[in-house]
Amino acid sequence: MALLRGALWIGRCPRGRSYVSQVPVRGEALRVREAAVGAAVQELPGTERKRFVNGQHLPFSAFLTDNFGRQHNYLRISLTEKCNLRCQYCMPEEGVQLTPKSDLLTTEEIITLSRLFVKEGVDKIRLTGGEPLIRPDVVNIVAELRKLEGLKTIAITTNGINLARQLPRLKEAGLDGLNISLDTLIPAKFEFIARRKGFHKVMEGIHKAIDLGYTPLKVNCVVMRGLNEDELLDFVELTQKQPLEIRFIEYMPFDGNKWNFRKMVSFREMLDTIKQRWPDLEKLPSESSSTSKDYKVPNFQGQIGFITSMSEHFCGSCNRLRITADGNLKVCIFGNSEVSLRDLLRLKASEEDLVQVIGAAVGRKKKQHAGMFNISQMKNRPMILIGG
Repeated sequence: MALLRGALWIGRCPRGRSYVSQVPVRGEALRVREAAVGAAVQELPGTERKRFVNGQHLPFSAFLTDNFGRQHNYLRISLTEKCNLRCQYCMPEEGVQLTPKSDLLTTEEIITLSRLFVKEGVDKIRLTGGEPLIRPDVVNIVAELRKLEGLKTIAITTNGINLARQLPRLKEAGLDGLNISLDTLIPAKFEFIARRKGFHKVMEGIHKAIDLGYTPLKVNCVVMRGLNEDELLDFVELTQKQPLEIRFIEYMPFDGNKWNFRKMVSFREMLDTIKQRWPDLEKLPSESSSTSKDYKVPNFQGQIGFITSMSEHFCGSCNRLRITADGNLKVCIFGNSEVSLRDLLRLKASEEDLVQVIGAAVGRKKKQHAGMFNISQMKNRPMILIGG
């Protein structure tokens, strides 16, 4: 059986392997289509995922399993590049050039891609941004995702500015989990880091989330030397009487955030500081794919965690894929290679073609990222355009 995809002839040989061959093109439209689809699928014969790793049959999708046996069941989708804050670690001070609205994924395209990934084995989707809660149809997107059979968890990462107002409707639509960004407990410092006001709105959102039963509620804190590392103990104390999971994130290099090694406070340094105050801090067990090293002060209601992307990477157990707001698939947050799923959708590529392209991208995923020093020299999007 063979199908004509624009100017590419995609077929099946008797053993079931895909092959791609060129046929003559006529007209500019066919040439454009050939360039777009052809560039994405040209390596398919050599990159189809095998369904066996170390001799064991994989019940999980072969296309979402990379060459190191990592099964990618967690998809992060950025809903927008826009944000109502301007956090220093996330974007350049001058802001970023936004993608035209017509080039961003539509709601229908988001649901189409989500359905495809869930069909292949993704069981957790996290909506990010920019700031996802400024997208007008965010509640509708959550409601549509809730209809996908096999999807266990729908979560959102938000800066919390609009959360208190929107959370009741999001919960009703089926939102399971929340991560709220908060980098300081001092209002004036919040305004300095975020380059905008809004501290009290974020705190209102945190209290609303607890009231609505989001426990433990995850609070993300990016720790930066000379800025907020002196608040580590204050954040830990929040977990004494509140069902919070404070997650301390090592400062990471992205385009335009003026990263340098001296600004980064490592996990070990943070842990030592906290143990000086609470020497009986307990290490908690965690799932193999967890990005967080979790701890708890005995008798405290909540807990803390550390995201150690720079000092102790967790690439070996990574199960995450990302789709940017303009529809590009990123298999590694620190990698600068991307493939446009949006373009394939708009060229009416078949579901089979999309899965093949996704599988080829997953197959090219490296064993681990390049390390903090090399990453800092690489050209990559600002965090706000990736979907953090």
